[in-house]
Amino acid sequence: MRSSSVDGVQVYTLCGPKQVPRWVLEGKEGVASKKAQRKRRKDGDGQDEASRSIELVQDLGFPASCNRIKKSADGAFLLATGTHAPQVRAYELNQLSMKFSRHLDAEVVDFQVLSEDYAKLAILCHDRSVCFHAKFGAYYKTRVPRHGRDLAYAERTCDLLVASSSPELYRLNLEQGRFLAPLASISPAVNACGISPMHGMLACAGEDGILECFDLRERMSVGSLDVGTTANAGGMGLTSVRFDQTGLQMATGTADGKVLVYDLRSSRPMIIKDHKYGNPIVDLKFHDSGGSSSSKRYVISSDKFAVRIWDKDTGKPFTTIESQVADLNDVCVWDGKGLILMATEAPQVQSYFIPALGPAPSWCSFLEGLTEELEEDTTPTVYEDFKFVTKEELDRLGLNHLVGTSMLRAYMHGFFMDVRLYHKAKSVADPFAYDSYRQERIKQKMEEERKTRIRVRRKLPKVNAEVAAKLLADAEQDNSKADKPDLLGDERFAKMFEDRDFAIDENAEDYKLLHPNAANKKDRKQLINEHFDVIEGEGPGVENVDHDTDTDDERQPGSGAAREPKMFEAKDERAAAAFRERKSLASIRALPLGQLAEALGANKTGQQHRTGFKGGSKELSFVPRTSAAKPKGKRRGIKLPGEVLPAGGGAAGTKRKAKQ
Repeated sequence: MRSSSVDGVQVYTLCGPKQVPRWVLEGKEGVASKKAQRKRRKDGDGQDEASRSIELVQDLGFPASCNRIKKSADGAFLLATGTHAPQVRAYELNQLSMKFSRHLDAEVVDFQVLSEDYAKLAILCHDRSVCFHAKFGAYYKTRVPRHGRDLAYAERTCDLLVASSSPELYRLNLEQGRFLAPLASISPAVNACGISPMHGMLACAGEDGILECFDLRERMSVGSLDVGTTANAGGMGLTSVRFDQTGLQMATGTADGKVLVYDLRSSRPMIIKDHKYGNPIVDLKFHDSGGSSSSKRYVISSDKFAVRIWDKDTGKPFTTIESQVADLNDVCVWDGKGLILMATEAPQVQSYFIPALGPAPSWCSFLEGLTEELEEDTTPTVYEDFKFVTKEELDRLGLNHLVGTSMLRAYMHGFFMDVRLYHKAKSVADPFAYDSYRQERIKQKMEEERKTRIRVRRKLPKVNAEVAAKLLADAEQDNSKADKPDLLGDERFAKMFEDRDFAIDENAEDYKLLHPNAANKKDRKQLINEHFDVIEGEGPGVENVDHDTDTDDERQPGSGAAREPKMFEAKDERAAAAFRERKSLASIRALPLGQLAEALGANKTGQQHRTGFKGGSKELSFVPRTSAAKPKGKRRGIKLPGEVLPAGGGAAGTKRKAKQ
């Protein structure tokens, strides 16, 4: 068993190939010399590579390759299919051994475990056949009209769904023992399908990039989404789909190596994760690390090169496991556990244990003790003889002429080179690199020692204490400038901190004219929390808000990145008016209902007024106005008694003048 650290996460290889580049395993000329080959045959302590591997389950593998691997619902059995010849094998995990092996007529596309244990299996084969197996062996065999691509089982309706190269999803009801009317999809073909374990909704990944959902109770489509256009890959097909345990989120993989996580209540993806390989996503899994509400939830996505584990909510990568020998076909994980099994094109099933992802399953709890012993031992790093450099680093080192030679080996987005050659080239390209590094380290040590020194705490004066505190803070930040004068110790400014006649009154009009933006931050935050509601951001408060009233001198240098702003909405018109006047309504809200109505309606009479506050009732008060107080208006075109209507004044006057 070997251990390696990927992205700061410890990964233990239980049974699999050594984590080295492929060109090292090939044993070609150049860097892979005879000495390196002898080192690969034996580990650093002289033990063989086979002696350091752990056979987690006896005979866990196939003669040629493994296609699919799954566990039973009760977690007591492990089932896998592989070649050659095509066969299915079942392993009893409590005994760590194989229970049976059955041969098939054709290679397996996919299979489903229909019961809690291994008793009932449904196997989809390449010859368009669907085989059913019981405890004693093969039970029944039927065929579907088109070549199948994926298999799903709906427990609520006992329907076995077959996604094929046609727009139809074939339904085989296992309770009635006959085919039912197929489900019609809008895609020309369906590559994958998945059923939610919570509400039973069926999702289909179309060949044209359309994700379509079906309600199996009504046997009709409930909606579709063009995922290919969203992922900037128009016409690119979908290759996998998976629901999470809650049934509210769903992940789908594209043919160009992208994973999109959707919420069923929104048509926009929450996260778009790119594998950067450009290969189809072969499998998706949702993993809960602890099983509690506070535990982290991850997405385990895999293509034929690597398995990536990343956070479901933020998309932050957790760790990556690369397949060094053969292409990946399937991945099997245990809920809340750290064990991962990978079915590849190699004969042996690769197994990995990640303690940070969860504990070991109960049937292999001995892994916990082995990993603790390994943590005490120091193991050599995998790439200790090689250095990975990018194209930009080669330009700085002046080694561009080595591209295409045996001195460099292309790997991912850079090259591998001998670490001795790297150190020699770096010393030639930058001969003073060590001196600059030494000066930087000395500077860091001096800064650490300066922080541990005993500081003399100066007592703040009683007059202008805030100004004195600000001067002391500025002096601590600018301690590198020894020639900067000390205003607190200067006798010319002594009375400023002793005589109350020199006290700064921030409420004075002169001070407000000179400092229009120097309002009291505490009062401003209280007014904002009282009169406004947060519509964006996390929780109430204004601690992370950059307001326009913050002056440049209030922002300390080197304070870090800009803080994320929050959006606020006024609770009502009265709250907005009170905020503009910088007034608080807390004292008014504390009054009884009768006094509250008098306080709100005393200054406004003759107008309709409506009040409503949290924690109290609503009241509508108004004062009627007499008709005498209302001025009489003149209607256009109407002649009043004793008044002469001017010429052209209204339509009625024009008609009357024409008759005369």
